[in-house]
Amino acid sequence: MIDLSYYIIFALGLYTIGIYCLATKRNMIRLILGIEILINAANVSFVAFGAYALPGFVDPLAHAITIISIGISGSVSAVALILVLDVREIRRLRG
Repeated sequence: MIDLSYYIIFALGLYTIGIYCLATKRNMIRLILGIEILINAANVSFVAFGAYALPGFVDPLAHAITIISIGISGSVSAVALILVLDVREIRRLRG
């Protein structure tokens, strides 16, 4: 079994990429992708801590909450991308 520190390092790498994307990018689509990366980092760390809480026991609650979080974040990002693309289309039609 892989050690918990590898999962934490991977999640910190994702957090770093997401924060970098939010801090440096001005494009709205890239900001939405940065937020998605941050959510995925939180999901990875949540499942990892749920799996390593007790030796030999994997907490199913962490998996259930992560699955719900993936569904909600996918829906939110889809709506945000639709809004961004609609604003671009409206600006293009104006002039």
